[in-house]
Amino acid sequence: MDEGALQAWVEEISLRDFKRPFRHRACLNRRLRTTGGRYFLSDHRIEVSHRHLEQLGKEVMVGVIRHELCHYHLHLQGKGYRHRDTDFKKLLAEVKGLRHTPPLPGSQRKERPYRYLLLCRSCGQKAYRKKRMDVGGSWS
Repeated sequence: MDEGALQAWVEEISLRDFKRPFRHRACLNRRLRTTGGRYFLSDHRIEVSHRHLEQLGKEVMVGVIRHELCHYHLHLQGKGYRHRDTDFKKLLAEVKGLRHTPPLPGSQRKERPYRYLLLCRSCGQKAYRKKRMDVGGSWS
């Protein structure tokens, strides 16, 4: 899909599902990996992940575009456009948008092993930590 086709598709979804026009720019972003799309408050553009579109298909991406259009329309109306806002949650449920983008096939999150092993000098107890911590004098 090219930029022109995406623009027309987003405009069509906006008119059909929100009964409001989308008057800004929609574009593809090949660098997005963990998110299916994003909305920019500054210039009101919507970016859609090229990878998610190719690998998950149009059916899933319609939900992602609806999600971003919820941000767009609520922000322009001066209502709560953030994920935690009631206005956003209600509108997202009405238009059947996706709350979260499904992960790409084959891209499982790696469980990061514990990076730090702390050892108590007095009793020998071990404590595993993912983040570094200043433990004071009795641990090493």
